[in-house]
Amino acid sequence: MAAANAPITMKEVLTLPSIGINQQFITFTNVTMESDKYICVRETAPQNSVVIIDMNMPMQPLRRPITADSALMNPNSRILALKAQVPGTTQDHLQIFNIEAKAKLKSYQMPEQVSFWKWITPKMLGLVTQTSVYHWSIEGDSEPVKMFDRTANLANNQIINYKCSPNEKWLVLIGIAPGSPERPQLVKGNMQLFSVDQQRSQALEAHAASFAQFKVPGNENPSILISFASKSFNAGQVTSKLHVIELGAQPGKPSFSKKQADLFFPPDFADDFPVAMQVSHKFNLIYVITKLGLLFVYDLETASAIYRNRISPDPIFLTSEASSVGGFYAINRRGQVLLATVNEATIIPFISGQLNNLELAVNLAKRGNLPGAENLVVQRFQELFAQTKYKEAAELAAESPQGILRTPDTVAKFQSVPVQAGQTPPLLQYFGTLLTRGKLNSYESLELSRLVVNQNKKNLLENWLAEDKLECSEELGDLVKTVDNDLALKIYIKARATPKVVAAFAERREFDKILIYSKQVGYTPDYMFLLQTILRTDPQGAVNFALMMSQMEGGCPVDYNTITDLFLQRNLIREATAFLLDVLKPNLPEHAFLQTKVLEINLVTFPNVADAILANGMFSHYDRPRVAQLCEKAGLYIQSLKVVAPFYFFFVIPMTALVLLKYIDVLSFSFVIRNFFSFSFVQHYSELPDIKRVIVNTHAIEPQALVEFFGTLSSEWAMECMKDLLLVNLRGNLQIIVQACKEYCEQLGVDSCIKLFEQFKSYEGLYFFLGSYLSMSEDPEIHFKYIEAAAKTGQIKEVERVTRESNFYDAEKTKNFLMEAKLPDARPLINVCDRFGFVPDLTHYLYTNNMLRYIEGYVQKVNPGNAPLVVGQLLDDECPEDFIKGLILSVRSLLPVEPLVEECEKRNRLRLLTQFLEHLVSEGSQDVHVHNALGKIIIDSNNNPEHFLTTNPYYDSKVVGKYCEKRDPTLAVVAYRRGQCDEELINVTNKNSLFKLQARYVVERMDGDLWDKVLMEENEYRRQLIDQVVSTALPESKSPEQVSAAVKAFMTADLPHELIELLEKIVLQNSAFSGNFNLQNLLILTAIKADPSRVMDYINRLDNFDGPAVGEVAVDAQLYEEAFAIFKKFNLNVQAVNVLLDNVRSIERAVEFAFRVEEDSVWTQVAKAQLRDGLVSDAIESFIRADDATHFLEVIRATEDANVYDDLVRYLLMVRQKVKEPKVDSELIYAYAKIERLGEIEEFILMPNVANLQQVGDRLYDEALYEAAKIIYAFISNWGKLAVTLVKLQQFQGAVDAARKANSAKTWKEVCFACVDAEEFRLAQICGLNIIIQVDDLEEVSEYYQNRGCFNELISLMESGLGLERAHMGIFTELGVLYARYRYEKLMEHIKLFSTRLNIPKLIRACDEQQHWQELTYLYIQYDEFDNAATTVMNHSPEAWEHMQFKDIVAKVANVELYYKAVHFYLQEHPDIINDLLNVLALRLDHTRVVDIMRKAGQLRLIKPYMVAVQSNNVSAVNEALNEIYVEEEDYDRLRESIDLHDSFDQIGLAQKIEKHELVEMRRVAAYIYKKAGRWKQSIALSKKDNMYKDCMETASQSGDHDLAEQLLVYFIEQGKKECFATCLFVCYDLIRPDVALEHAWINNMLDFAFPYLLQFIRDYSGKVDELIKDKLEAQKEVKAKEQEEKDVMSQQNMYAQLLPLALPAPPMPGMGGGPGMGGGYGPPPQMGGMPGMPPMPPYGMPPMGGY
Repeated sequence: MAAANAPITMKEVLTLPSIGINQQFITFTNVTMESDKYICVRETAPQNSVVIIDMNMPMQPLRRPITADSALMNPNSRILALKAQVPGTTQDHLQIFNIEAKAKLKSYQMPEQVSFWKWITPKMLGLVTQTSVYHWSIEGDSEPVKMFDRTANLANNQIINYKCSPNEKWLVLIGIAPGSPERPQLVKGNMQLFSVDQQRSQALEAHAASFAQFKVPGNENPSILISFASKSFNAGQVTSKLHVIELGAQPGKPSFSKKQADLFFPPDFADDFPVAMQVSHKFNLIYVITKLGLLFVYDLETASAIYRNRISPDPIFLTSEASSVGGFYAINRRGQVLLATVNEATIIPFISGQLNNLELAVNLAKRGNLPGAENLVVQRFQELFAQTKYKEAAELAAESPQGILRTPDTVAKFQSVPVQAGQTPPLLQYFGTLLTRGKLNSYESLELSRLVVNQNKKNLLENWLAEDKLECSEELGDLVKTVDNDLALKIYIKARATPKVVAAFAERREFDKILIYSKQVGYTPDYMFLLQTILRTDPQGAVNFALMMSQMEGGCPVDYNTITDLFLQRNLIREATAFLLDVLKPNLPEHAFLQTKVLEINLVTFPNVADAILANGMFSHYDRPRVAQLCEKAGLYIQSLKVVAPFYFFFVIPMTALVLLKYIDVLSFSFVIRNFFSFSFVQHYSELPDIKRVIVNTHAIEPQALVEFFGTLSSEWAMECMKDLLLVNLRGNLQIIVQACKEYCEQLGVDSCIKLFEQFKSYEGLYFFLGSYLSMSEDPEIHFKYIEAAAKTGQIKEVERVTRESNFYDAEKTKNFLMEAKLPDARPLINVCDRFGFVPDLTHYLYTNNMLRYIEGYVQKVNPGNAPLVVGQLLDDECPEDFIKGLILSVRSLLPVEPLVEECEKRNRLRLLTQFLEHLVSEGSQDVHVHNALGKIIIDSNNNPEHFLTTNPYYDSKVVGKYCEKRDPTLAVVAYRRGQCDEELINVTNKNSLFKLQARYVVERMDGDLWDKVLMEENEYRRQLIDQVVSTALPESKSPEQVSAAVKAFMTADLPHELIELLEKIVLQNSAFSGNFNLQNLLILTAIKADPSRVMDYINRLDNFDGPAVGEVAVDAQLYEEAFAIFKKFNLNVQAVNVLLDNVRSIERAVEFAFRVEEDSVWTQVAKAQLRDGLVSDAIESFIRADDATHFLEVIRATEDANVYDDLVRYLLMVRQKVKEPKVDSELIYAYAKIERLGEIEEFILMPNVANLQQVGDRLYDEALYEAAKIIYAFISNWGKLAVTLVKLQQFQGAVDAARKANSAKTWKEVCFACVDAEEFRLAQICGLNIIIQVDDLEEVSEYYQNRGCFNELISLMESGLGLERAHMGIFTELGVLYARYRYEKLMEHIKLFSTRLNIPKLIRACDEQQHWQELTYLYIQYDEFDNAATTVMNHSPEAWEHMQFKDIVAKVANVELYYKAVHFYLQEHPDIINDLLNVLALRLDHTRVVDIMRKAGQLRLIKPYMVAVQSNNVSAVNEALNEIYVEEEDYDRLRESIDLHDSFDQIGLAQKIEKHELVEMRRVAAYIYKKAGRWKQSIALSKKDNMYKDCMETASQSGDHDLAEQLLVYFIEQGKKECFATCLFVCYDLIRPDVALEHAWINNMLDFAFPYLLQFIRDYSGKVDELIKDKLEAQKEVKAKEQEEKDVMSQQNMYAQLLPLALPAPPMPGMGGGPGMGGGYGPPPQMGGMPGMPPMPPYGMPPMGGY
C-alpha cells in the first residue's frame, strides 16, 4: 500500500545521534519519555550528564552535568526526578528538582532498591521495588506510600511498564521474563492488576496494557476499560490475543461487553512480542507496538483490527502517547524518534473500502470528526428519516462528522414533518439532541430561539446562554430584544455586534461602559452626540463622561475647548471648572489658553475659588500679567505678588481634593484648599522697588505668606527687603525677619543673616535665629556667636547648656570669652575647662578670683577624677596646705590615688599625703597605689622597711623594688622575691654579685623558663650560678621536686657533663636520693648519651632502673652488648635474642641462646630470622620446634621461592592440626601436585577439607599441571574449565562433552577454536552452532575461521545456523557477507529471501567492498537509501541499471543534484527514453537547468515532449526553447498558441528574429508580438507591408493612441482604401476625433463612408449632456437640504450667558479684544470657536475675553 493512502502516517521527528547522543546510550535504561513534551537521556561518558530534549525545540537540547542511575522528566512541567544508589548499600536516593526555579522540591532515601519508576500522573511518581509498589507525591512533605505487594508471577521479571487509570482506582504492573524451555526465544509477559478500592490483585499473562475511558450509551458516567495484549506458548501453540475489559462495572447501568481479537504475526516475526500499548483518547484507537517494529491498530469499542504494518526496521524499546494528535511517539535502537498519527484524510475511506466495515467507518468518523464518510452518513440519515425514526436521525445528525448534517436543509427537513398529536415535534427532538451533545451553530440557535420566544419561555434562553449552548449572532440579539433588552445586550456583546452594543448602552444611560467597551473592541462612536445627550439631563454625569474621554488612549476625541464651551453655553460654571481642573493637571504649555480661561471665569464670578486655584499652584502657563491685574482688582494682594509653584502641587496635593469640587459648594471648597496644603511660590513682579512697595504693608499681609514669599526672591533682594523691614519697624518686624532667616538660611547664607542682625546690633534676633540653626550646624564660629549672644542677652542657662552639650565651639576662644565676661555663674567656664582639659587654668582663675566655693564644688561634685590636677595647680599657686589637705580629705575614696601621688611626688611633697594614705589604710583600702605610696614613705623614713616588704600583701613588688634598687639592693631582692619578679631579681643580683641568693631563688622557683634563662649560653654569669647551685642550693634542698626541676633544667640546657657530675654526687654517694628510680635511669641515659664508656659499669652497679626502656635506648644508641646485658639481666629473652638477630646479626649465637633458654617465642624469632635469610628448611624445623602455626603464609611464600615442597608438606600437615584455613589445604594440594603425588590429591579431596578447589584448579591449570587440574575440575563439576583442560590434553571429544555440560559461550569458543586449530571441523561445528546464536560472539567466530582460511567450513556453519530457533539477524547478515566474499552466485538469492532479517548497512559495506553493484543497489532500495542507490546505478550501469527500477529510485532521492546527474546519465547512455525519466521528475526539476543542459548538448529537440508537458509553468527557458523549435519547424499555429498562453520569454528578440521570415504567417506572428509588447508602430508597419489591414486597425485600436489611429486613417485615404477608411472609423471609434474624421472625409469626398460614424458620435454626446444636467440638479437639491439642516441645528444652540458683573473692570490686555476703559458699555465678545455659522452675541456689558 502506498504510504500516502495508509491510514497511519509515520514521520521521523528527530534522530538522537543528530543532537549529539552517543549510540551506546540509546537503550531502555538510559532513555525515558514520559509524555510527548520531553525526552530525557542519561549519559555516562565522556562524563556523567543528563540531556533534556524539549520536543517543541528538539535541536536545542539542555545538557546538565548530573550523576544518576535514572532520570525522568515530568509529563507536563520542567521538573526532573533523579535516582541514584547510595554507595555501599542497596538503598536508592530519590530527588526531585524544578529546573526553571533551580530548586530542589523533595528528596527521599528508599530503604529498598527501586528497580523501575515512572510518572503515573503529573503529581505522582510510581516506585517499583523487588517486592512492592509505592506512590510518591511531589506535593507537600509526604514520603512514599506503599500501594501493594508484587505477586508471585512477577518474581525475577524485568519490569517494563507501570500505569494508573484516569480515576486512579486501578493500577497495572507489567514485566517480562525468559520464555519457557520449549521455546526460550519467545519472551514471556506477566501483568499484575490491582484495585485500590478492593485492595486486591489479579495476576495475568500480558506483555503490554493500557487504560482508557469509554462512554457506554445509556450511561452518563464513563466506564474504565483496560486493554492488554499477550503472546503465549502453550501445548506447542503460540496464541496472540488482544483483550478489552471493563473494570468496576457500575451497578444498574449499561456496561461494556468484553471484547477480544487475535494479533496476527507474520512468519518472520514468530518470536516477536508486544512491548508497548497506547490508546488514542481522541479517536478511541488501540496501538499495539512490538519489539521488532510491528504496529497493530484496533478499534477500542469493537476490538476490530484496522491496520498492521512494520514501522521500524530496528527494535523499538520506548513509546509515549501523543495526546494532541491522537497518535504516539516511538524510539528505536537506532535513535529515531518516530511519530505515528492517524491520516485523517484516508482512514475512513480505508476502513470502508479496504476493510469493507461501513459501521466502523461511520462510528469512527463521528467519534473523531473525520472526513470520508459523508455519503454513508447522509445515506443513513435519509434512510432513518424515511423510516420516520426521527430520534435516531437527530442523533445521527448531531454526531455527524464535521457537522455535514448540521445545515439549514436539515432544520427545514425536520420543520416539514407534521406534528403528531401527543408527540414531541421532531424539530424539538432534533434541537434537544443537539443540546445534549454540545453547542448549536448560529442558524440552529436562531431557529430554536425563535421557537422559544414564540412560546414566551425566556428562562430557557437564559439557561442555554449561561451553559454556552447557543452561538450568539446579531440576528439572535435582534430576536431576543423583543422580549428582554438585558439578555439581548449580552448576546450582542458575545456576537461582537458593536453598533448594537453601543446603542444598547446609550439606551440604558450607561455611557461610561460605552468607552470601556469601545476601547476593548476598537470601535469609535460619535462622542460629541453622546456628550450633548448626557448634558441635557445629567450635568455631573457629563463631567464624568468628559473626564473619561480625556483619559482615553490616543488623547481626547473631542477638543477640550469645545467641551468647555458646551458647559458654558448652559451656564454650568462649576462643571466647566471641575472639568478643566482635572484635564489641566499635567500643566502643559499648549493648555495656556485654557488655564487663562478658567482663572478669568472664576476671578470674575467666584474670586475665592480662583484664589484657591492659584494658591495650589496648578498652573504655570497662563497669561500672568492679565491674571495678576485681575487679582489686584479683586483685592488678592498676595496673589498679585506670587503664585504657587506647579511642581509642588503634584507631589503634595492628593488627587481626591479635586473630586471635592464636584460635591461641595464653592466657599467650602476654598476653605478645604487653603487649609489642606502647604505652599511654594514663584514671583509675579520682576522689579525690586515694586516688591518693596508691596511688602512694607505687613499689616495687610499674612506673616506666614510673607515669609514664604521671601523664599521666592533671590538672596540679594531678600536681604534688601529685610533691611527695609528692620529700618521701618525693628521691634515689630523682627519676628518676621527671624522666621524668614530660619526658613531660608541655606539660600540667604548664614553669614549674611548673622551680619544683618549684627548690623542692627540685634543680639536678640541673633540669639533666636542661631537657636534654630545651631542643632544643624557644626561650624565652631556659629556656636561661639550663639554663646556670645546668649551671654549678652542674659541667657545664662542656655550658655551653660550649650557649653555642656555642644562639641563644635572653639574651646580656647570660648574659655577666654567667658573669663573676660566674668559671669557671676562660673558653671559655663567649668563646663568648657572640664571638657577640654583646661583644669589648671580653671583652678588658677577660680583661686585668683577667690571663688574657692566653685573649686570645692568642681572637685567634689563635677569631676573628682581631676582633683590631682587641681591639687597640683594649688600647690603651684602656693595655696595653704590646710586647704589642700581638707580638699583631699573631703573627696577621700573618690580621689584617684596614682595621679595624686604622681603630682605630689613630682613636687617632692609626698609626705603631704601621709595622713590621707594612713586614713585609707585604716578604712581597709587594698588599693595597690595606696600601699605603694605608703611603702615609699616608710623606705625613705627607714622605719623597719623589711617588715613592711615581707608582710604587706598589697603593694606592687616591681614598683617598690625599683624604688629600693638604688637605696638598698637587698631590700629590692626581698621585694622582687615576694612578687616573683624573675627578670628584675636576676638583673639586680647579677649587677650586685648576689649569686648565692640568686641560686637559692632559682632552685626554689622550680620554673623551667627561669632555668632556661639563667643556664643559657649567652649568660655571662652562668658558671658562677652553677657553682652555687651544685655547692650550696641543691645540697641544702630536701625537696625531690626541686632536685628534679634542677636536673631537668640541666638536661634541657644540654649540659651532660655537669649533669653527670651532679647525679654521681647525688646517686652514688649515699645521699637521700641514692636509690631513686628516676635518677638511676637518668644517670645511665645521660652516660649513654655523653660518656658510653661508663654505661656497662653503671649497669653492673645499679639495680633500680627501667631495664626494658633503658635497653631500647641502648639499642638506639648502638650499644648492642650493653643492651643484650640489660635484657639478659632482666630475663627479657625475646628482646635479647632480637638484639642478637637484628643488631648483632649472629644467627649462630641466637640458636645457641635459644637452646639455652628453650622458649617457644625465642624459637619463633629464630625461625623468622632464618626464613628472612633464606634458610627455609632450618626455618621450617625451628617453626616445628616452636610449634608455631601462625606464620604459614610466609612459610608458603618462602617455600615456593626455594622449591622445597617436601618440607612444606611436613609443615602444612602440622599446621592443619591447629588451624582450619582454606589457604593451608589449598597449598597442601598444590604441594602434592608439585611433587607429583596425584594419589594423595585424590585421597585428600575425598576427605573433609576446606580447600578452595576452584582456585587450586585454576592455579594448577595456569602452571600447566593439567592432570592434577583435571582431577580437581572433574571433582567440582567445573565443566567449562574441564573442557579447556581437556583441550590442553588433546582430548577433544571429552572437551566437547564437557562444554555441552558447561553451556557457556566462553567455553564453547575456546573448545571451538581449539578444534578448528586441530582441524576437527565436525566438533568445531557442534561448538560453533552454540556460539553463533549469541550476537556478540558471532563476529569473533567468523574472524577466527576466516583468519585460518576455513571459508567453506564457516559458510557451512552459518547455513546450518539459519535453521536454529534462535537464529537472529546477525547470522543472516554474516552469511550474506560470506556469500559476497566467497560465493557470489548465492548472494542475490540470499538477500531477496531474507531481506527483512538482514543488517542491511553491514551487508552494504560488504557488497561495496566486493563490487557487487546489482546487489548493492537492491540493498540500498530496501534500506530507503535512494540517493546511494541512484549513484550506484549511474556509476555502474552495465551491471546495475534497469529502467523501471531506476525511475522508482530517482523519484525518491533527496539530493536534488542527483536529478541532473540522472539527466546527464540518460543523455549519454539512454537518450531514447530520456523523456520518460523527465516526466517522472517533472515536479522536482528546475526546468531552466534542464533546458540549459540539453542546449549545451545540442539535443533540445530530444526533450520536446517534456518541455510541452511542463510549459504550463511558464518558465522562460522552456518557452524560448519551444518557440525556437516551432520557428524551425515553421509551426506558426503552435507558436502563436505558445505566445498567447505563456508570456515569459524574450518577446522582442523573437519578433526581430521572425519579422523577416519567408512565411507571411510567421511575419504576422512577429507583428502580433510587437502588439503585445506595446510597440504599436512597428506592429502596424509590419502589417502594412503584408497588407494585413485588419491587423493594422486592431493594433491601432488597442494602442489607445489618437495620433496613431489618425495616421492609419490618412494611410487608408492615401491608398484609396475607402472601405478600410470606414472600417477604421468603426474599429477606432474612441480614438479618432470627430473634427479630424469629418475634415478628412470632406476633403477626400468620403462623407458617405463617414456618415455612420457621425450618427453614432451625435447619439453618444447627447446622452452625456443629459446625464450632466441630471447630476447638477440633484447636487443643488442636496446643498439646499444641508443648509436647511444646519439652520435647524443652530437654532437649538443656547446663547452664551452673561457671566461677569459690571463692578470689576479690568484694563485691556494685548490680544484680548478692545475694551476701552473701566466702566460699562463693552463691545460684544468674539464669536465662539468651534461653532461655524453662529451669529455674534448681543452686548451684555461683558469685558472681552481672549479665546472665547
